[in-house]
Amino acid sequence: MEREFSISVFLDTRRELKSHKYPVKLRVFTPHPRKQKLYQTDFEFTEKEFESIWQTQKPRNEIKTIRAEIQSVLDKAEKTAKELETFTYEEFERLLIQKAGSLENVFFQYDAIIKQLRANNQIGTASTYDLSQKAIKHFLRDVAGKEPEILRFKEINPQWLSRFETYMTTPKTSIDAKGKTILIDGKSLTTVGMYLRTLRTLFNTSIAAGIVKLSLYPFGRNKYEVPQSKAVKKALSKAQLKQLFEAEPMTPEQAKAKDFFFFLFNTAGMNVKDLARLKFENLQGDRIVYVREKTKRTAKMNQTQVVVYLNEYSLNFISKYGNIDRNPKNYIFDVYHVGMTEMEQFRKSQNFTKFINQAIKKLADANGLPGEISTYWSRHSFATNAIRSGASLEQVSEALNHKSSATTKGYFAGFENDAKRELTANLMNF
Repeated sequence: MEREFSISVFLDTRRELKSHKYPVKLRVFTPHPRKQKLYQTDFEFTEKEFESIWQTQKPRNEIKTIRAEIQSVLDKAEKTAKELETFTYEEFERLLIQKAGSLENVFFQYDAIIKQLRANNQIGTASTYDLSQKAIKHFLRDVAGKEPEILRFKEINPQWLSRFETYMTTPKTSIDAKGKTILIDGKSLTTVGMYLRTLRTLFNTSIAAGIVKLSLYPFGRNKYEVPQSKAVKKALSKAQLKQLFEAEPMTPEQAKAKDFFFFLFNTAGMNVKDLARLKFENLQGDRIVYVREKTKRTAKMNQTQVVVYLNEYSLNFISKYGNIDRNPKNYIFDVYHVGMTEMEQFRKSQNFTKFINQAIKKLADANGLPGEISTYWSRHSFATNAIRSGASLEQVSEALNHKSSATTKGYFAGFENDAKRELTANLMNF
């Protein structure tokens, strides 16, 4: 009877490492179906070293220990495969991972949480974890010069994290398609903080599960503190809003972007993803009732419906951009369509947000307004101008669907100078 699998040690010479060596991998082959997969090991050698250590019939005494270590890895893989009643790559990998202690591998934990998040349709969060893992792998490849297949939690300490931060924030050079050297800006501390918060979460969950010792935790006071983004007030004043509203678009794209920006502003700074998900069943007379996508999972036991009353601008906007077929199950706007997967919806909302932001930036810049304006500014602008117009912090907090008014305070850009001047002038009016 033909064997279901064969396992061998393989020097992968397809790409040279920065150490000028090549990674040693396990090559697993199955004849039915005819398939091959490679699995990373901790070893790396030059071709000459690999030949003298593994391929020679009589290795020298000084390298017999290394050869024995490689043989141990091969034996473990062989034993794992033989334990399976029917060999499948999925079961082989599952058992091999458990035996190799891969729960202590940061990349294994990243892959597991990304898979779980995608299964839960938390595509945006999964994307953040994916970007974080890719950034760490780039760091290891560029700085350490090692194929980044394995990274153990115990290897990450405050000094490692500081080096990662420096690497991420430092400008780098690259070669474009024409062979020209170009300078690429480093990432912001806000981005670094976003990446490292996911890593910190993996540490916390692994410590809670007993996988990682608490003494290895590298975050916190007197260790490494994750960069916190400085609260930047992203709000347009009433005068700036008027200037933007009256600005003459130079292209149809700018006109559409301006319309959508002010619809978001008029609906309490609604998120683009929530706008895209709106269906006609959410439209109830002169109001829209929906649950924010951001809070659907984080507040399952206490989901609050957001109620937005529509003014004349918003009603006219829906008439202009809304779909003709008002079946309750139809989307109001032509961003999503029935049958889209969560991943397709995620990409579509990202692309649509990018479209609005790029066009509104050009319109703002051409009219002397802040060039960094984006859809996010509509939410901050709503909060700031509502409070400046006399609405209470509690009212605005409820409109924004914030659990705490402290969050709303972070959106408020403060009072304008005239209001401050009037306040001071009236202090002696007893």
